[in-house]
Amino acid sequence: MNIWLILIITGLITYAIRLSFILFFGNREIPPRLQTFLRFVPAAVLPALVFPDVLLRDGALVLSPLNFRLVAALLAVLAAWRTRNTLLTIVTGMASLWVLQALVH
Repeated sequence: MNIWLILIITGLITYAIRLSFILFFGNREIPPRLQTFLRFVPAAVLPALVFPDVLLRDGALVLSPLNFRLVAALLAVLAAWRTRNTLLTIVTGMASLWVLQALVH
């Protein structure tokens, strides 16, 4: 199958899914309890995306100090906690990862 056809079909399916929520629920009031739960979705999705890349190597859990991604992630968490600055958190995590990798290679 042509790769462009696959991309177009998956794009249309994604668009249809998003549009369906707007069409079916756009004019309805979301219950306050559901709104409370929905506020936590971004905070739950980000770790779900990041943790496997930080903690797993070849399918095995790596909690050693030689896991530079884990060390960099912990430094980024510390920066986020202390400064509450998103840009500084990202810069801290990336810079610490690059420095740790450069020291080894």
